[in-house]
Amino acid sequence: MGSVYRKICRIFKKTKRPLPIETSFVLPSALPSWPAGEGFATGIIDLGGLQIRQVSTFNRIWAAREGGPDNLGAAFFEPSALPDGFFMLGGYSQPNNKPLSGWVLVAKDADGAALKPPTDYSLVWSSENLKMKQDGVGYIWSPTPPDGYRAVGSVVTSSPAKPALDAIRCVRVDLTDSVEAEDWIWGRSDGFSVYTSRPRNRGVEALGVPTNTFLAQNNGGDLGLVCLKNGNGKINGAMPNSDQIKALIQTYSPRLYFHPDEQYFPSSVTWFFQNGALLYTKGDESKPVAIDATGSNLPQGGGNDGLYWIDLPVDSAARDRVKKGDVSEACSYIHVKPMLGGIFTDIVFWIFYPFNGPARAKVEFLNIGLGKIGEHVGDWEHVTLRISNLNGELRRVYFAQHSEGEWVDASGVEFGDGNRPVAYASLHGHAAYRKAGLVLQGNGSIGIRNDSGKGKVFLDCGAKYVVISGGEGGWVNYGREWGPKISYSIDEELKKVEKVLPGKLKSVFDKAVRSLPDEVLGEEGPTGPKWKDSWVGDERS
Repeated sequence: MGSVYRKICRIFKKTKRPLPIETSFVLPSALPSWPAGEGFATGIIDLGGLQIRQVSTFNRIWAAREGGPDNLGAAFFEPSALPDGFFMLGGYSQPNNKPLSGWVLVAKDADGAALKPPTDYSLVWSSENLKMKQDGVGYIWSPTPPDGYRAVGSVVTSSPAKPALDAIRCVRVDLTDSVEAEDWIWGRSDGFSVYTSRPRNRGVEALGVPTNTFLAQNNGGDLGLVCLKNGNGKINGAMPNSDQIKALIQTYSPRLYFHPDEQYFPSSVTWFFQNGALLYTKGDESKPVAIDATGSNLPQGGGNDGLYWIDLPVDSAARDRVKKGDVSEACSYIHVKPMLGGIFTDIVFWIFYPFNGPARAKVEFLNIGLGKIGEHVGDWEHVTLRISNLNGELRRVYFAQHSEGEWVDASGVEFGDGNRPVAYASLHGHAAYRKAGLVLQGNGSIGIRNDSGKGKVFLDCGAKYVVISGGEGGWVNYGREWGPKISYSIDEELKKVEKVLPGKLKSVFDKAVRSLPDEVLGEEGPTGPKWKDSWVGDERS
């Protein structure tokens, strides 16, 4: 019996468990045929003498099987099956802990001088003679561009011989922009690391275009790589038209689930106004004004100067009812904007909650209510979809979480009902997360609880929506706060909590809570969507 057991154990040891990257990610459902238009989803975009296409088929060149996220290593690829006349700009890399889901841009010279091959290569790094789990040996090369041109990516080989000069193309300097590292892909303790890349300047008017090639750094120094730049003066040229936007919303609109214990649900802005929300003016607080259904009597523009704010009804019964919101009356407010040089469309689903409930803390083994901390009137949260203008494919989803949030590649998103992402709103705080569970904001085992779960109540963000652009007037252009200033003392609330804590935890707890952003502590109501940095900029992550 013992010999049979040992034989089975040897078989299992010899069997390699497949890595996640060995499976290719595809969206759950095939993409629809998008409505007719001009530049959107045509497969090609002209950046001004430089045409780009997206390639998602690869040849694997080399892989490490340790290090990186989850210590599973990373793989390095070159794009394959390039369209006629298009050239590689750089290789692709991703961690092994997720399905293969990448893409890179390839380019075609449309004016005869936009692209040139490098004049030479320099060896950046090699895995030769390193004691590590790897498939063969990998070599990373940096192209030497001709004068007036820049390299936007590196070449990976499995041989010590330099790559062929025509293996890659460099780009004319006026068609390039500055780049920065984003997410860590892989690295070693010897100071070598690999990152994803993105344009340094990002926003609705920024021209930088990501190629999705990787950045390699030795001891903090980079290779002097760049990204592309949209130089054709048509940043909106590949954006979807109104019919295509409707189709994108129908295809990708998220489903937002609420925690089973949630008490404070979203509503429409109109419902909030019609059920007794009041506008207050500084210096005349005794005479609040009812707000009409569209918010047309709200002050317009002006920024957040503290002169006006919105509050709940004065009557206690009406106040308690409005706090709870009404999911049946809720809708999403959608902002559509060009991003990353116009090769992506961001569709932002804004959700309004009349009230943000009290926070809870985890202090090692204790779960404690924080009294009024976290409460505030008016709560704007959002989920953002980043869609390729080359083919209409969903590439990333942003889950807003208080003052920041996280970008998640489509391969890491939960889907329901075809290609529709699933998001989870945290209990009382309404931050959006990609999966149910507990996320702790703080230090170690002490912090604010963000609990989310799949309750029976959810919001279909595409069932009822309004597209907003900022030019409508009314509540969209109201630049002041959607809730009053803080009406309680954080010091007093913390003292109430600290009374039940062991002495050694009091100061640690106090420090952890005070380090959190105002959006978590609930010191005042938020401003509306148009007044967030992300309205014209990129999401904060």
